[in-house]
Amino acid sequence: MGIITKNLSDVRSLLPEGVRLVAVSKYHPEEALQEAYEAGQRIFGESHVQELMRKQEALPKDIQWHFIGHLQTNKVKYIAPFIDTIEAVDSIRLMREINKHAERCQRCIKILLELHIATEETKYGFSLDECRQMLAEGEWRQLEHVQIVGLMMMASNVDDETQIAREFDIAAQFFNEVKAGFFPDDAAFCERSWGMSHDFPIAVRHQSTLVRVGTRIFGERVY
Repeated sequence: MGIITKNLSDVRSLLPEGVRLVAVSKYHPEEALQEAYEAGQRIFGESHVQELMRKQEALPKDIQWHFIGHLQTNKVKYIAPFIDTIEAVDSIRLMREINKHAERCQRCIKILLELHIATEETKYGFSLDECRQMLAEGEWRQLEHVQIVGLMMMASNVDDETQIAREFDIAAQFFNEVKAGFFPDDAAFCERSWGMSHDFPIAVRHQSTLVRVGTRIFGERVY
């Protein structure tokens, strides 16, 4: 058994039923992804468009690619033909662009709305009030080639597990609010993408359905 296969098995053993693993494969070579694929992994997360396009071309076509980084509007067209889910959507402008290119490809692309809950300063993600306002304004309902399937966030990069748990709990409660207010009859709105290599065991206790794990599977990144 290769080290990646063993690491993958170790991570999976910590995931309860109903939680899926996104193997964060950015900066790792195709051979590493192929080993994970052969061990049964099908969802991979990338955050650089050129690298993702290269890997998508080289690797098996039944992989579900998740784009997990900040996506510039001018790069959407390159991944629209094949991307399964865009996880970090942080503006209605980006949603419009995804919808435009998905329509051209005769596809519907799943997206997650990115929340900014962590204490660190970051440029990306809706505040909770911004997300409420965007959903209430309703333009997203007209975007027929975009499907909002849930929320994503990153907890603060701290050692304080109480703080991390509190931030996941805020996200979980907000998911429940949004589900009840805007998607009460939409079974597809079900994804809660939080938890990474260092904190996913906490995330799964706070309603996470997708964990994004890289280092604990592939080791340190190969730049």
